[in-house]
Amino acid sequence: MTADNLWVVVPAAGVGSRMGAGIPKQYLTVAGETVLSRTLKRLLSLSDVHRIVVAISAEDRWWPNESIGKHPQIQTVSGGAERADSVLAGLKALAANAGPDDWVMVHDAARPCVQPHQIEDMRKSLQSDLVGGLMAIPVADTLKRSDSELRVSETIDRRALWAAQTPQVFRYQILRDSLERALAEGIAITDEASAVEWAGFKPRLFPGSNRNIKITVPEDIELAAMILDAQPG
Repeated sequence: MTADNLWVVVPAAGVGSRMGAGIPKQYLTVAGETVLSRTLKRLLSLSDVHRIVVAISAEDRWWPNESIGKHPQIQTVSGGAERADSVLAGLKALAANAGPDDWVMVHDAARPCVQPHQIEDMRKSLQSDLVGGLMAIPVADTLKRSDSELRVSETIDRRALWAAQTPQVFRYQILRDSLERALAEGIAITDEASAVEWAGFKPRLFPGSNRNIKITVPEDIELAAMILDAQPG
């Protein structure tokens, strides 16, 4: 990746219903700052980010209070009902500037603990890749499949299983085309890699970290604060 072709999309239009906080989880405070602000600062600290597009809800009344939103490298677009819609909106906002083989990094708004040096390592590993890849961690726990009565019907072999994280980094045209086609076909898209996989490509896995948590439930706020406090800087 060179200094002029790294673009970032941050989908931030979700409401975080599992948090039950009455406010989207990206605007909750962790260690004195909003989750979204901390996430964006991590991304801005990367050596060659050209632009960050943040996809927010049309009804978002919290974003105007985010001082980081005035940063010259950040722009906003209206997100959609689903994550894939928001990411696609961000990609379309980059259409006038991003080339087909440029890199686009997508990162969850609710992952403020990602370490910039891990992102840099992943980008270096993908530098000559034709498709892209994602951070992920090998599944450590024993996995059970349940039946309709919540009884175990099967123990699943976890040896080749990974839990997907973000960032996920792909060539611009591959990601945009994959998302557009999958959404047009009504395919359920859970992350960017799933759209790219559905389109026939094989993203690379890059070992991430258990500390790169996604804030989802209330106890994650306390956990994220402890992780951030333990990180250098």
